Amino acid sequence: MLHAFDSRFLGAATAAVGPAMGERLTLWLNHLLAAEPAAAEHLIRHAGRCVALRADALPSWLPRPPVLRFRVTPAGLLEWAPQEGGSEAIDELQMSFEVSNPAQSALDLLNGRRPNVTIQGDAAFAADLHWVVENLRWDVQADLSRLFGPVAAEGLARAGRGAAAALRAAAHAAATLAAGANGSPSR
Repeated sequence: MLHAFDSRFLGAATAAVGPAMGERLTLWLNHLLAAEPAAAEHLIRHAGRCVALRADALPSWLPRPPVLRFRVTPAGLLEWAPQEGGSEAIDELQMSFEVSNPAQSALDLLNGRRPNVTIQGDAAFAADLHWVVENLRWDVQADLSRLFGPVAAEGLARAGRGAAAALRAAAHAAATLAAGANGSPSR
């Protein structure tokens, strides 16, 4: 009974927070796109087209997250385009991310490994979107500099790199321990 309650609660929380998070994600993605004019040039060719991102193969105890849909604007940016009224929209590109083991997926991302992705739809749109994903970078230090000044931004960026390295080391150690616990030979 508790499992059903938890799943319903998580599902309701996801449904309530999902649209707001989608809109914030759109703002952040557009911030990144605006900083890289070549990325917008790749997307302008697909103005008006939609891409849908969905998580697949989630464990049964997790609520199904909403499908994230974005429409490319004439300026080569993105706009949040949620499906309305449960209608089945036709997306020019559908990207499904396999997340059967959320903890392993998080560790993989932390270690710089990309998730397994299935792509369906227009090949030219997929190729341009792939180029954008491969070439778009977030200059965290520049954004921090605008907020806190260059000296503080340098310190915060250095601390962030150190924290990321520590998390990667902890993830590697946890994976090594888990492999040893599963009967794999250890040193």
